[in-house]
Amino acid sequence: MENLTDGYPVVIEIPVVWGEMDAFQHVNNVVYFRYFESARIAYFEKLDVMDLMNRTGIGPILASTSCRFRVPLTYPDKILIGAKVTNIEQDRFTMNYLVVSTRLQKIAAEGDGLIVAFNYRENKKAVIADELKQRILDVEKTIS
Repeated sequence: MENLTDGYPVVIEIPVVWGEMDAFQHVNNVVYFRYFESARIAYFEKLDVMDLMNRTGIGPILASTSCRFRVPLTYPDKILIGAKVTNIEQDRFTMNYLVVSTRLQKIAAEGDGLIVAFNYRENKKAVIADELKQRILDVEKTIS
């Protein structure tokens, strides 16, 4: 099972909640974006993004996101959600997500998000700080 999340330096485990299911008796598609958000925030916590934001006013903002559904999730289940960063550019980076069903032992969904550096004090796009780039590279090096 761990092999499915190999290559993802941040992996969180959460339960599938009954209320996440819809009339078709599987987890509603909107919920997957909440799963991605949870993994993204766990990744940002590992980077200590709030420290940088408090000092500089510059932090990440989600510009776009997408999801590819592979198998439906149902209650009860526990899922592993992986997050990793790819394609770092001057003002943005891509974060890839993976949702794995522990009950099915299969990948349930894959997704990505385009994260842009944003100056919250000036309300405009910014350049990613070298310090943040280095923190990302350090987290990505932890992949076994």
